[in-house]
Amino acid sequence: MAAIKKDEELLAEVYRNAHYALQSIADILPETEDEALKEELKKMHEGYEHISGKAAQCARERGLELKEPGPIKKAMMWSSIKMNTMKDDSRAHIAEMMTQGTVMGITALTRSIGDSRDGADREILSIAEDLLHMEEDYEERLKAYL
Repeated sequence: MAAIKKDEELLAEVYRNAHYALQSIADILPETEDEALKEELKKMHEGYEHISGKAAQCARERGLELKEPGPIKKAMMWSSIKMNTMKDDSRAHIAEMMTQGTVMGITALTRSIGDSRDGADREILSIAEDLLHMEEDYEERLKAYL
């Protein structure tokens, strides 16, 4: 039973991480004037959508329910992004904001994967590791815009 709970928590972390990223990108895209960075953000959005879909499908197959971030959390994220970009909407600042979010995601995922590694459902672990590698790649790619 404990292994199932760990699997569910890991899958929930993947889904939550992907949804926070999708929400952040959706909130920041309208504030982004740099075309190259805009394209990078759109590619990132596609990657997070793919992982989110894999996590949702995996949850459905196991009869698990995944929750999206609530409206208050979404509103807080939106207002934070709007306030931050109002002060500075430069390409470097937007890349820095996205990098900070990505690093937070990497940290949370690394911890969750470490907690779940022993006896974890292989498919769930694979999805989590895919997201982790994707975020590490995004962090590297965002550095070009700093």
